[in-house]
Amino acid sequence: MATALVVGNIIGSGIFMLPAGLAPFGWNVVSAWGITVVGALSLAWVFAELARQLPAAGGSYGFMRLGVGEGAAFVGVWGYLVSVWAANAGITIAGISYLTRLVPGLAASSATLALSALGAIWLLTWVNLRGLHAAGGVQLVTSVLKLLPFGAVIGLAVWRLSTQGTAALPPMPDGTFTFAGATGAVGLTLYAMLGLESAAMPADAVENPGKIVPRATMVGTGLSAVVSLVATCAVALMLPADAVSASQAPVSDFIAVSWGNIAGGFVAVCAVISCFGCLNGWLLISGQMPMAMVEAGTLPPWFGRLNAHGAPARSIVLGALITSLLTLMAYTRTGVAAYNFAILLATATNLVLYLLCVLAVARMMRDGRVSPSLGLLVCAAFALAFVLWAFYGAGWESLAWGSALIAAGWPVYVVARRVARRVARVAIATD
Repeated sequence: MATALVVGNIIGSGIFMLPAGLAPFGWNVVSAWGITVVGALSLAWVFAELARQLPAAGGSYGFMRLGVGEGAAFVGVWGYLVSVWAANAGITIAGISYLTRLVPGLAASSATLALSALGAIWLLTWVNLRGLHAAGGVQLVTSVLKLLPFGAVIGLAVWRLSTQGTAALPPMPDGTFTFAGATGAVGLTLYAMLGLESAAMPADAVENPGKIVPRATMVGTGLSAVVSLVATCAVALMLPADAVSASQAPVSDFIAVSWGNIAGGFVAVCAVISCFGCLNGWLLISGQMPMAMVEAGTLPPWFGRLNAHGAPARSIVLGALITSLLTLMAYTRTGVAAYNFAILLATATNLVLYLLCVLAVARMMRDGRVSPSLGLLVCAAFALAFVLWAFYGAGWESLAWGSALIAAGWPVYVVARRVARRVARVAIATD
């Protein structure tokens, strides 16, 4: 069950559009995935050890607060919230892109695509405003269908390799693998692994946490990495690069080439349901996270007000507004560039949390609050190098926008701390 939690939180909508963004990198996709897998496993081990040794810390925010201080912890968790908003834009774009295969008229112009995306965002925002029960019901219906395209792609890739051999793959001339190519692709491949931080589940919630938490973390992250690697590489390499790059539904096109348009259409249906189910879940998270930040005193009480259905309406609506703006910004670009803008922004802002958690574990190992070991030292060192490289691979535009959005949260934090101090003074005076 713990492993299934990890896999379910990592595997999302990335497979459906990533092949289009990865295709121009050719065989560099393989080297980028190799580095990403090792980096993701190193990060997963850091989170697993933190969860095992500090089960009462309160997850990622607690790790950062204990290791690098409250202000830095806010930067990390606010960056994560920005990442959720940006990822929601990417998920929406992926879902609408596959919907165009079923309803071709939606692709008539950027305006129709953008309007359709906004319609999906606000429809699911309305669902989340109805409360946790309504949002959870939608999530239950959509969770299983997202796995079907993964199995279809991997099965077809294995069949093509067994019948065609290396002829199913593009040639590999000298100079195929380059540092620049791998670096550019890493910014995209890491997006498919976002969510590994959810492996830092409270250790007291599982039986025998000393063994189960690290094992579930590593197996879940490793399994997710292998599935994502094989599926995205199969589509990106086994179809002509130009065709994949220009495709609105690369996974459907991959299936349709061998099994016909009906099978491709079925995959498109699964993709649409999966993407919008994923969007529903992350819209829920974007509302629940600010509530937790209010309780921690890092956001003003305004963000935590509940409506009649018990939903944090203001936070949900604010998240939907920002996601809508990022979606519209993305649609100023055409084709897969719109999707890449959103996911690279999500990756860049999520990396802030990863960086601060790695720095936190290093500091806590130094002062003895976390027991050091050779494995943890090696994983933390590689995770740090990987995160810094991934920052570089995300590109200057994503880093600039991410920095601006994270900086915009600091005044909110300052106000929250002033409110908390005022409340504390009133409480002391009352006593």
